[in-house]
Amino acid sequence: MPYYFSRTFEDGFDAVVGRTREALKQEGFGVITEIDVQATLKTKIDVDFRPYLILGACNPAMAHEALQIEDKVGTMLPCNVVVQERPDGRIEVAAIDPVAAMEAIGNPALSDKAAEVAAKLRAAIERI
Repeated sequence: MPYYFSRTFEDGFDAVVGRTREALKQEGFGVITEIDVQATLKTKIDVDFRPYLILGACNPAMAHEALQIEDKVGTMLPCNVVVQERPDGRIEVAAIDPVAAMEAIGNPALSDKAAEVAAKLRAAIERI
């Protein structure tokens, strides 16, 4: 089972990041963490790396419901969404598939909630 779903775009990196944020917002997600991998690798180990941004997306209502089902699920939150420049210059947006991630827990109620979150993440990626 694939652990993510993605789309690629011809637009510039910053434009795709902006549209990704807006699409996530329209599906009820907020970006609560952000990691600029390119800048971090340059600062920490002086390595040049392509534009690569990790957005930690959270739908508060759904996160609350998941935490009520399984209190340790917070170890797997938020849902990461990656925006990266591929070698061909195209921009890829990829999101974790929460269904695949939650399989390790083995809680059917949590799996159902993960399917709801996955549908919203897929919808967000389709909106971009």
